[in-house]
Amino acid sequence: MKKNGQSLLSKYFSICVALILVSIIFLGLILLLFASQYFKEDKYDLLERNAEQAAAITSFDIATGKSAYFIDVKLTLSSYKILGNAIGADMFLVDNSGNTVICTNTDSAHYLQHLVDKEILSEVSKGSYKNLGTLSGIYDKAHYIVGIPVKATDGIVIGTVFACADASGMTQFLAEITKMFILSSVAVLSISFVIIYFTTDRLVTPLKEMVKATESFSRGDFTVRVHVEGNDEIDKLAMSFNEMASSLATLESTRRMFIANVSHELKTPMTTIGGFVDGILDGTIPPEKQNHYLKIVSDEVKRLSRLVRSMLNIARIEAGEMTTSVSEFDINDLVCQTVFTFEQKINEKGLDIMGLDSGRIMVEGDCDLIHQVVYNLIENAVKFVNPGGYIEIIYDYDRTDGKVYIGIKNSGDGIKKDEIPKLFERFYKTDKSRSLDKTGVGLGLHIVRSIINLHNSDIVVKSSEGEYCEFGFCLPAVNDKKISSRFRKQQTQNQIPNQN
Repeated sequence: MKKNGQSLLSKYFSICVALILVSIIFLGLILLLFASQYFKEDKYDLLERNAEQAAAITSFDIATGKSAYFIDVKLTLSSYKILGNAIGADMFLVDNSGNTVICTNTDSAHYLQHLVDKEILSEVSKGSYKNLGTLSGIYDKAHYIVGIPVKATDGIVIGTVFACADASGMTQFLAEITKMFILSSVAVLSISFVIIYFTTDRLVTPLKEMVKATESFSRGDFTVRVHVEGNDEIDKLAMSFNEMASSLATLESTRRMFIANVSHELKTPMTTIGGFVDGILDGTIPPEKQNHYLKIVSDEVKRLSRLVRSMLNIARIEAGEMTTSVSEFDINDLVCQTVFTFEQKINEKGLDIMGLDSGRIMVEGDCDLIHQVVYNLIENAVKFVNPGGYIEIIYDYDRTDGKVYIGIKNSGDGIKKDEIPKLFERFYKTDKSRSLDKTGVGLGLHIVRSIINLHNSDIVVKSSEGEYCEFGFCLPAVNDKKISSRFRKQQTQNQIPNQN
């Protein structure tokens, strides 16, 4: 069984806490390092200043003495004690052999038992000496040590003044700094953890809601929405998620409607085909009537073929597999050829066809796809025009955008305004058209709009109930020279109607 993974809140919170702790520890180490270095340098500077003063006092005493190397031990020791007590350090003087001559502290140090190494004295004679140690075993534990040479009036080094301070003071100093740093870090960390937790929880809450919403989506419920409060990236993601949910809900509704419509459209012809074929096979339909019913079966098979072909075309368009092959062609010639294919039905209804004498009108587009558009629109016009009515082909050239409007208008009952927005939905048919159209599948106008959209245009519907209905679209004109002079003349004289 798969264990539940760590939540995003705990992961993010843990990462933030870990980063803060690592940062605090790193800053603490850097602080202790700089503090110890500062303490050490400050201690060395303090010892060096006092050692220099002691050396100066000693040199002055030698210079004013009755003997060139005579030192008033009592007076010099008094000065050493004053300087040493002021900084909490031991002050003592050694000769060039390393023997202690004057010392301010004889209790905790072994000045008389140990000599200062000549290497140290040699280094002091070069200028000064700074070190952390026991000074040749004089001290039992580490001390900060500074040595300054003492020179006579003739410049000869006659001894060395050492100023030494216990190094344990730095440990106490660092301990106090560490204590203050830990206390302040705990306070800062506590506040930071609270802020990070609630901030993280606020950031993660929309994501939790999205997870719950997706679980609802998986069960087919697309009504759940994520609450949006602000306008940051998470909120924008939540808004996009809600929009996606709305799209999924619409898509699911469309899918169900599509399945229902397809089932309905397939059920009727399949039932008809199955019933008539069974009637012929079992002898229910007499031989003299079999051809009549076989003709009905053939029509239903053709209807199924048109349905499948239309559905495949829609699938190709929606999948982006259908691309346009743009070329120049005469749209009026294409319309005329299409109208002629309906000559028999036009004659049966006694229709009047207008607008075919507009001359050559060159446009750009996919000729095959536009032919399908024109065929579907003229087929609908012939199907729903009133007997003895008219079909008019309308062209209108707009010089501002260089496009030609192609309209196919027919007289008749027209279309109700509330039905116009639904015309291009899949399988949609008005009640009147369902009674008139026995062969259509309700996909023609949907395909028409899809093809026109591929040409960066849109289909326009104009209708007046009881008078007319007009479907139109626009295509780019090639140029003025390839538009017939007759069509340009009609445009100039405003003889081509522009229906509103």
